Amino acid sequence: MQLLQGASALFPALVSAIEHSAHEVRMETYIFSVEAAGESVAMALEQAARRGVAVYLVMDGVGTPSLAPPWASRFDAAGVKWRIFSPLGRWGLLVPSRWRRLHRKLCVVDGSVAFCGGINVLDDWYDPNHGALKAPRFDFAVQVTGPLVQAVHAATTQLWWRSQVASTMRQSDFSAAWLALQEAVKVKLQAGSATGTPKEASAWASEAAGHNTSADLVLRDNLRNRSRIERAYRRAIGAARHEIIIANAYFVPGRKLRKGLMHAAQRGVRVRLLLQGRYEYFMQYHAARSVYGVLLAAGVEIHEYSVSFLHAKVAVIDGHWATVGSSNLDPLSLLLAREANVVVDDAAFAQDLRARLEQAMVQDGVRVDPAQYARRPWRQRFLDRLALGVMRILLFLTGKRY
Repeated sequence: MQLLQGASALFPALVSAIEHSAHEVRMETYIFSVEAAGESVAMALEQAARRGVAVYLVMDGVGTPSLAPPWASRFDAAGVKWRIFSPLGRWGLLVPSRWRRLHRKLCVVDGSVAFCGGINVLDDWYDPNHGALKAPRFDFAVQVTGPLVQAVHAATTQLWWRSQVASTMRQSDFSAAWLALQEAVKVKLQAGSATGTPKEASAWASEAAGHNTSADLVLRDNLRNRSRIERAYRRAIGAARHEIIIANAYFVPGRKLRKGLMHAAQRGVRVRLLLQGRYEYFMQYHAARSVYGVLLAAGVEIHEYSVSFLHAKVAVIDGHWATVGSSNLDPLSLLLAREANVVVDDAAFAQDLRARLEQAMVQDGVRVDPAQYARRPWRQRFLDRLALGVMRILLFLTGKRY
């Protein structure tokens, strides 16, 4: 298990794995940008397909509405099988069902090495909405080997065939949809027979360098895994005895998560949050600040990161439990999107992540002062409440409560 900070660490590891692939590469991402550093990943996928490796790439229809035409042609010529997940279509996001996005970032190569985290195929120094950045985006991923890779392979394979069924149904090609459905069932049965139950497929333990390591791939979808990531957080927070550190880009926790953090702080656990300090989106920015008050009153420390965009979705609890993945602690991630986190119980890994988060808080974070927060202008208060209210109304339209 290797912690990777930023695309500057992830992309070389990813490209190296793809360049050494012999049979298959499967990748899922929200954003697939071929600009700057992202081009290295696109070129590795193209070259792998040209030498006969089966390459499957899925991009989200909001994060990546279309693939740049030159690269679409290059991928097609090379034999890369690529797909846009849930294209917006004519009505776009006006249709609530289109809010269920593919937000997870997974890659598995030859069934022997896998990657999971919050990092898109996007250059660290560039933002699609804000242009060039003065400092690199703050984000993490993990590279894993061993039995956990089987779970990543099963997840990516199942999504590919399910999206194949959906695609053929949209085209009214029912015979193709039926064949794709049969293949999806076959793949699911093969994955189950090879790896056992979903729990057994994703959990593993090993002993290395004198310490025990256990890890689990925790998925969130709208079928069997609707609340697994949130439950993993709540269990770890509830068991915390000394320290909780959470870094999260879009932080609007529901009632149970808020209470879990508040209760932990009130029983003497030091709870520190590293959150987005720069304005990116109206809803996420202001809705997050509407929940600061109750957390600060309970003794939770909030640090805002503003030297660049904080995109991380990670946590460390009591120096041994850690998670790295794609899931924010907000309604979109916890109730609607497909997400993937790796949960690790390993002191060395957790301490590595903790050191990086603490450095970011000390060097690049600004602690929110409760008194100053309480005196914020009425316009700020109004926008915070408005954002949270609009978010709840939109969730109501999807049939969700938060």
